[in-house]
Amino acid sequence: MQVTVRDNNVDQALRALKKKLQREGVYREMKMRRFYEKPSEKRARDAAAAVRRARKMDRKRMERDGLIPRTPRPERSDSRRGR
Repeated sequence: MQVTVRDNNVDQALRALKKKLQREGVYREMKMRRFYEKPSEKRARDAAAAVRRARKMDRKRMERDGLIPRTPRPERSDSRRGR
C-alpha cells in the first residue's frame, strides 16, 4: 500500500493511509487474528454473517417491491462539514 506525501504534509498522508487501511479491512483482520479462533468458531461466525447478509438482502428486496416501508435514515448534523 502506498501513499504520497505532498508538500511535506505527513499528517495528511498518515490520515490517507489510515483511511485506506480501514477500507481494505486491515484493522478488522488484525483484530480477528489477535487471538486464535477455533475452526468451529470460524464456521459459526461465517454462518451468522451469511444469515445477516441474507436477511438484509431480503429486507432490501421487500422495500424495493413496496411490501414494507423504507426505513428512514437518521438526519446528519452539519458539524463535520463546517471545518
